[in-house]
Amino acid sequence: MAGPEWHMLPPELIEHQIAQVDLLMAMYPGDEITMEESSRSLFDSLNSSLADHALPRPNTHGPSPINLLLHLSIEEDKSLQLDINVPFAYEGNAPPDEAPSINVRIRQPSWLNRATTTHLNANISEDEDLFTTISSIQDAASNHLTDQTPPDQPPTNTPTPHSPLVRAWFYFPSISTRAKRLDLITHAPSYSLTGFLFAGKPGLLCLEGTSPNIDSYMKFIKTESWGDIPSHHKKVSERLREEGPERKGVERAFSDMQEITDEIDSLGIGICTAFHLRV
Repeated sequence: MAGPEWHMLPPELIEHQIAQVDLLMAMYPGDEITMEESSRSLFDSLNSSLADHALPRPNTHGPSPINLLLHLSIEEDKSLQLDINVPFAYEGNAPPDEAPSINVRIRQPSWLNRATTTHLNANISEDEDLFTTISSIQDAASNHLTDQTPPDQPPTNTPTPHSPLVRAWFYFPSISTRAKRLDLITHAPSYSLTGFLFAGKPGLLCLEGTSPNIDSYMKFIKTESWGDIPSHHKKVSERLREEGPERKGVERAFSDMQEITDEIDSLGIGICTAFHLRV
């Protein structure tokens, strides 16, 4: 019996998938993300076909996804490796109306047992976009680490003056609830953090302080301050952490923590969107 027949996606859907890969690699530069050599050849070939306005050659050998490996930071000393498979082919006779879902799976790290890794993989939604999926995995892994923290562990919001100051930028698909916004502002001083919040859809948070204090603050916000909020309502992902020349730290640009939403006109939404796409 003949196997299933595969075909390359229509050009507009191939272009959509390529844009997803390009954005992912722009958001995680350097060694954070790698692409297999065979996938790089296919990716370059598809790009060339679109640039020359030529239809990609039919695929009769299988789904031929683009395979990437993302090193996703969870905490200062812990990370996850995510296998990301971006399909460029479909099975059957009729082409799909939408691009097929991008598949994401977690490789078991040394600090998670098999059962927990299986549980995290089982809870990856196939209905979310790629970047929401990555953010959800990051949140779920961070929450797991928090659950494993002994109850008598000393508080983690003690300032660490000997660590270099950094400036971290966080992206929110949506941040509008007054209580959530107030929490971000009022809890920052206890972690010796300064910066600003621009709320909206999307939103942007800038934090200045030491890396341990920023990490502790964000963990507190997501697990304690927003503990009763459903996970899909508290999406946030770090986009950039400025460490200064030779990683010796940055100088504070802000004297306190405040919300600037009402001080920025509607162009602020465009600024947030541009930051999400380019960082």
